Amino acid sequence: MKKTFVLDTNVLLHDPTAILRFQDNDVVLPITVIEELDRFKKQAEMTGRNARQVSRSLDALREQGHLIDGVTINNSGTVKVALCSREILNSLPVELAHGNGDNAILAVALEIKRSGASHVVLVSKDTNLRIKADAVGLEAEDYETDKVDIDELYTGTAEALVDTSEVEDLYKLGCVMLDTKFFPNQAVTLVDKSNPSHTGLGVVSHGRIIPLAKISNGSVSRIQPRNREQKFALDLLLNDSIPLVTLVGKAGTGKTLLAIAAGLQKVADERIYTRLLISRPVVPMGRDIGFLPGDIEDKLTPWMQPLYDNFDLIFGTQDPSGKPAHWRRGHEELIERGMLQIEPLTYIRGRTIPKQFLVVDEAQNLTPHEVKTILTRAGEGTKIILTGDPDQIDNPYVDAASNGLTYVVERFKEEPLAGHITLGKGERSNLAERAALLL
Repeated sequence: MKKTFVLDTNVLLHDPTAILRFQDNDVVLPITVIEELDRFKKQAEMTGRNARQVSRSLDALREQGHLIDGVTINNSGTVKVALCSREILNSLPVELAHGNGDNAILAVALEIKRSGASHVVLVSKDTNLRIKADAVGLEAEDYETDKVDIDELYTGTAEALVDTSEVEDLYKLGCVMLDTKFFPNQAVTLVDKSNPSHTGLGVVSHGRIIPLAKISNGSVSRIQPRNREQKFALDLLLNDSIPLVTLVGKAGTGKTLLAIAAGLQKVADERIYTRLLISRPVVPMGRDIGFLPGDIEDKLTPWMQPLYDNFDLIFGTQDPSGKPAHWRRGHEELIERGMLQIEPLTYIRGRTIPKQFLVVDEAQNLTPHEVKTILTRAGEGTKIILTGDPDQIDNPYVDAASNGLTYVVERFKEEPLAGHITLGKGERSNLAERAALLL
């Protein structure tokens, strides 16, 4: 049965191609949505770009016919702009009859249903609007085209019960073949059936399980892995044949520290990549404090301070007291030599990034569309690392199931050029670990 989907503005701001995602069904945009897009289009960040992209798409459709009558897309579906008169708005319950944008969208959806449309669905990422729709008898849904089941999110690890000989063969022969189906680059713990404490750590490569690569001197940029998941993560980070690595975990599990440590080794020591480029979205936690004074370096320092903290830990420069007058923070020399660059994601669109080790921190605050923009910037020989915690999202347009980080994890889990690890054990401090578990 053909359905009619009435879209809220936030759906288009989240995914500017959303009008094409409903196959052969009808898509209706209340005129209020067009008005709100016009207000958002002046913003400089990704929200503004998405609003402008939607406007351009609708303008292109307008050349094929009148949007008020409906324009055919996807062979049999249509896109239509619907007006909202005062009479339509007054048809709502008295508490909702005032003319804000959400209520106008609600009124249009109700009018379409009353006009005889067989199956009308209001699609919104606004929880309150979905509740109001249900209260007036409308079917309402979240936009779930790019959602993943966070409870079933791919962890990147697996365990396999094997014979004693197979654990020994992993290290003696350098590989083991098992009948179990694994994903490419999945981390596997082989557990001896007769002695569960006898284990072997390996990673899937070309259908075989091979042992983790040995770390020279037992550390990477003075950072040693403290648990099994960190060993798995470092193996992926140091593997130059895997251009995309995703690290998910709660606060204090070492995601960013491991990524930066591996990047420093690959750039400064091994010279595999020309530059370590680190970026993170500029999304405040809580109320924004407004514009910051100074040049771009002064403005970015509060946002990038968590990254500087990791460099101080790696270089042992956390406490400058007692240092001579010429003491410098460890990362500043790398910046001057062009081997390290730290910048916000705002400026990444339109760039081509070849032979660089790119770390995108706090990637859970990105939309799937924004992550796609980042990944398509990768030039020849570039490795991209996405790190984040889906439980710490500050972007109001995404949640744990719809953010770009978890979206990439699920979409790339069967790709040989990608690897993923979920880090579970906090290593920052006992207090940080207990806080993450209890609060």
